[in-house]
Amino acid sequence: MNDTTSQPTLPDRLSINPRSRYHVAAVFEHDIGIKINGKERFDVEEYCISEGWIKVASPKALDRRGQPLLLTVKGTVEAFYR
Repeated sequence: MNDTTSQPTLPDRLSINPRSRYHVAAVFEHDIGIKINGKERFDVEEYCISEGWIKVASPKALDRRGQPLLLTVKGTVEAFYR
């Protein structure tokens, strides 16, 4: 069973990229899930609940640093612990 007392609260904005200022390492010690418009997504790179968007990596396109380009998907965002 999950012990909810040891889990940190999920932030309004979170990124999986450790170079981002929105990266919170303590959250990633637990398994989290993201839903947008009621459907769970497993390819989310970054999310913002208050602004209602997630970012997912483009399958082929890269930026000038060799990182995948991020596409923004808008809707109702829900973050939760699994």
